[in-house]
Amino acid sequence: MSKLTRFEDYKDRYENVRFERADSGVVTMTLHTNGDSIVWAPGTAHDEIAFAFSDVAGDPEAELLILTGAGDNFIVDYSYGESGEPVPPQYMERLGWSGYQLITNFLDIQVPCIAAINGPTELHSELALMCDVVIASEDATIMDRAHFAQGVVPGDGIHVVWPLVVGQNRARYFLTTDLKLSAQEAKEWGAVNEVVPKDQVLNRAHEIAEKLLVKPTTTRRFTRHLLTQPFRKAAAAELNHGLLLEGYGMQIFTPTGDQPLYKG
Repeated sequence: MSKLTRFEDYKDRYENVRFERADSGVVTMTLHTNGDSIVWAPGTAHDEIAFAFSDVAGDPEAELLILTGAGDNFIVDYSYGESGEPVPPQYMERLGWSGYQLITNFLDIQVPCIAAINGPTELHSELALMCDVVIASEDATIMDRAHFAQGVVPGDGIHVVWPLVVGQNRARYFLTTDLKLSAQEAKEWGAVNEVVPKDQVLNRAHEIAEKLLVKPTTTRRFTRHLLTQPFRKAAAAELNHGLLLEGYGMQIFTPTGDQPLYKG
């Protein structure tokens, strides 16, 4: 449950999130690292974005959220340490907690959300797909590079969202074959609603926002709540289960403190 927040209190709170709010109440949330495309990392971006979603969810003056990225990419680069390093269980427990907050805090946002995918997306694409409207640039691609492609169980929310959006068979194929969808292919699959030139992505998101803002606030809020209920139900049933399997599958249990339980 999110706490009551005000834009002035959280707008400059995060290193990896830039917030802007128009007079209309449209909040634009731009993911970035030093003003360029975000580098996703545990303890920084991973935690910050989860907490930032909670702040938006608790802001009664927010009327609509636009989620986008800085630079050429939406989310591509990430830093999780060297492959094969022994990882203590408490680290993965902490990361799992943050992963749970990332999904549930986003679903706590009770205003319409528009994803403006400004370029390639190779991890946490579920954040865009949980938006009510998904706009992608012509050069955008979508894949899941951070999980099965790296030998990791895709269990931190992407397994909840993709089957609901594109269907079970397509989702399983996407999550296990290192498939990279073009923006047009993602649209054909139903993951993306519109594909526009790169320099028009954010403008198109604002055009749609203006149309949505014509409707009564209560109507917009209740509609968001209604249409995201399937995500909340699926997350309640499977998110913790997926996070547990992902953590176990990462071979992070280190009974001696210095060696992984499994080697491969």
